[in-house]
Amino acid sequence: MNHAVSVPQVPVAQEAASAPLERAYRKIFWRIVPFLMVCYAISYLDRVNIGFAKLQMSHAIGLSETVFGAGAGVFFLSYFLCELPSNLMLQRVGARRWIARIMITWGLLSAACVVVTGAKSFMLVRFLLGAAEAGFYPGILLYLTTWFPAHRRAAIVALFMSAIPLAGIFGNPLSGWIVERFGGRAQLGGWQWMFLMEALPALFGGVAVLLFLDDSVQSAAWLNDEAKLLLAQDLEADARAGRNGPHSLAAVLSDGRTWLLSGIYFTIVMGQYGLTFWMPTLMHSAGVRGSLNLGLLSAVPFLCAILVMNLCARSADKLQERRWHTIVPMLVGVVGFAATPLVHGVPLTLVALSIAAAGVLTSTPLFWSLPTAFLSGRAAAGGIAIINSFGNLAGFVSPLAIGALRDRTHQDGYAMFLLSVVLLLGAIGVQRIPKKLVNR
Repeated sequence: MNHAVSVPQVPVAQEAASAPLERAYRKIFWRIVPFLMVCYAISYLDRVNIGFAKLQMSHAIGLSETVFGAGAGVFFLSYFLCELPSNLMLQRVGARRWIARIMITWGLLSAACVVVTGAKSFMLVRFLLGAAEAGFYPGILLYLTTWFPAHRRAAIVALFMSAIPLAGIFGNPLSGWIVERFGGRAQLGGWQWMFLMEALPALFGGVAVLLFLDDSVQSAAWLNDEAKLLLAQDLEADARAGRNGPHSLAAVLSDGRTWLLSGIYFTIVMGQYGLTFWMPTLMHSAGVRGSLNLGLLSAVPFLCAILVMNLCARSADKLQERRWHTIVPMLVGVVGFAATPLVHGVPLTLVALSIAAAGVLTSTPLFWSLPTAFLSGRAAAGGIAIINSFGNLAGFVSPLAIGALRDRTHQDGYAMFLLSVVLLLGAIGVQRIPKKLVNR
């Protein structure tokens, strides 16, 4: 082929058209992605700060390891039950109003953790908190599909999900400082002050969502008509390219790929919450003392994760390859979990947990580039919710199983080996997905 003749014809026109489109995508990115990252960091912190409350809370209200694990996990049982209707409601009433509703109600219920007095009230508040928050994360994923096409989405979702390690980097030291600094004030324990103070950002965030977010490209007053037209054309072309998947909720439910992806996500979430709920306990077992020290050192694995997560996502978008960019981090997580009980002392435990965090947290955003590559429209709303809700049942199973194993064996090894095996099974599941389905 004579490239000297062919290049000036179509590519030059495409290059000229792409400049305003790129400017529009940059404007969208800076308008919504950092804001959504802050919202998700607040969500994640309110979900997992129970791990920092554990050391004081369990003693104060008499919780065994098993009961604590069940209470930490029952959040995900109600989350599972309410996820699909919540995501369908978001599509019906609009992202702005529904996300605001979610944030305000979970903020109120997170603050209600202050008044728990025993196992029953602990379980009840955690159950209600899961129902309140259901739909937030898959709703955001669905929301991003209305602003960014598939070939940009892995990097965008990875940046958005950098909120998880960011919540650990900043939230863990903050939680440790509050627990250590405010204990005993106004006759409240440090763990009660932590729940109360960390609920406030969710309430303010819900109000900010109403003032700041738009439901779609067409409703965004901060985009001009030219940008709206170019974006609409680009997103429509992307939707046509992805229409080899189901287009109705019934088709999603009968599609074997939905259930394969649900199973894979279950294994990732199993590792993710096994890490985040129990990291302070594992660090304490390794010899770290003091809530603030636990918070500071627990931030290190999340720093490693945020770097690896974004490097892998950029590589996936550049190479247009999804499967192995998901599999390799999962295998890294397998190694990190398996190594954790085999090492001793704070430095080596920190290295093992950093490897585990880099692996399992990196695999999460890369995983979501798989289903969003072939789901569209109403099927996307239902499919994302189904995959996320079934996957998040691992958030119930993981802390309960780890708590029970720790109660029975009085050591961490069996629990960490369980997480390794489960994550390995998930990596095998990803390998079974046809690459032509998701590599675009």
